[in-house]
Amino acid sequence: MDWKKLQNGSDIRGVALEGISGEPINLTPKVVSVIAKAFVSWLQEEGSKDITIAVGMDSRLSGSALKTAFAEGATCMGANIVDCHIASTPAMFMATIDENLKATAGVMLTASHLPFNRNGLKFFTSNGGLDKKDITAILDIAANIQFIEAPVKGKITSYEFIDDYSSFLVNYIRKGAKNKSDYDQPLKGLKIIVDAGNGAGGFFADKVLAKLGANTNGSQFLNPDGHFPNHIPNPEDEDAMHSICEAVKLNKADLGIIFDTDVDRSAVVDKNGNPINRNSLIALISAVILKEHPGSTIVTDSITSDGLTKFIEHDLKGKHHRFKRGYKNVINESMRLNSLGEESWLAIETSGHAALRENYFLDDGAYLVAKLLVEMARLNAQGIELTQLIETLEQPLESKEYRLHILENDFATYGNQILDKVLLEVEKIEGWEIVSPNFEGLRVRSNNPSEEGWFLLRMSLHDPVMPLNVESQIEGGVSKIMKKIRQVISPFAGLDISALKD
Repeated sequence: MDWKKLQNGSDIRGVALEGISGEPINLTPKVVSVIAKAFVSWLQEEGSKDITIAVGMDSRLSGSALKTAFAEGATCMGANIVDCHIASTPAMFMATIDENLKATAGVMLTASHLPFNRNGLKFFTSNGGLDKKDITAILDIAANIQFIEAPVKGKITSYEFIDDYSSFLVNYIRKGAKNKSDYDQPLKGLKIIVDAGNGAGGFFADKVLAKLGANTNGSQFLNPDGHFPNHIPNPEDEDAMHSICEAVKLNKADLGIIFDTDVDRSAVVDKNGNPINRNSLIALISAVILKEHPGSTIVTDSITSDGLTKFIEHDLKGKHHRFKRGYKNVINESMRLNSLGEESWLAIETSGHAALRENYFLDDGAYLVAKLLVEMARLNAQGIELTQLIETLEQPLESKEYRLHILENDFATYGNQILDKVLLEVEKIEGWEIVSPNFEGLRVRSNNPSEEGWFLLRMSLHDPVMPLNVESQIEGGVSKIMKKIRQVISPFAGLDISALKD
């Protein structure tokens, strides 16, 4: 058993079910039971005693069996388990700071938006989500498989914590909206629909929106179904966004909301069926945050647009700190800036991971939506629409993303060699300039009138892939930029550039 192959940054992920050719199962109930024992051992090494772990799951088909296995392993080590059933990833962190539950740790069984055969585990303590080094340590303990089991097994209890978490969101929106005419139902008169994609986010329609007075008729795919029969629960997926956009238009809704499988990411859709995700979503929540915290720093991942930077810094008078891909990267960077005295209240990825300082820097799709709903309720009382906040955001005329596969075994070294050599070649191209500061890969701006755009070539966080993002404000600009890029990278035999063919 190669335990290290289960690590996916600050999470554990693996193949839990058969069904996809070439993907052998490596996350079995037995493996998860061992991981549970290792996690309890790690908590003990960190000084925890009388351990209670809240465990939730999304709608994946393998979830129940793996949750049972985790509970068996943890209770053998003397830990108590609170079975939270279908829940969200953010809720499992909240279980560690909840006054009633007071869990030592929270664990969520999920593989986010990955296919039905995958599953994984995310871990939390009251200090937040575990970091990469912590997951490495847990898997090292698991690899040794030398556990001293407790003389008395821990107990398993059952608790629908998602109800408590929903109440927290409802109360937050009520307090924030401050609706004088109807405090309990600040969303009354608004039609707001939810697309949960058959993941774990269906609770938001009935347990949050309906209690706030919103009309949720037209909401879709709320029931948990690990087959994901309608579309992938992913705010970045084209089919998923098309589905909620069409639903908004069909039902004449004022707002559409879409969550990923475990509700740590989200996006919204305006009343005209226009998606507000990626750069637009970052711009919208930045407008809200910078109204509350003028001049503060918005930390984003590396692939955000130049138009977003202009919007944040010129229109909103804030500071845009473009960092690296990876939700833990942007969160940790925002926390680092705060520790240095630079005020930062928002860390957000284009994927829809958003973490707010006011909410423990927890990446929480439902809390992000709740924050926007508070603003929507306030603006609605004034006859103003939410999307008016981003009217001046410049959108790229053209935008493309390519994924170039590295064929070499030592893909990290080879990828970095490509970046070094491309850097030297780019410096020779007239009208192109290296963007600095830049914290990931190679970002280049083209000032040529026929191109007017930028590209970012970087290494994937975990895979033998070099993602390439290209944007242009000129029709045909991406094609012109790509022609030059192909000439620069074509000599690298170990890089598959077939994705770049016209």
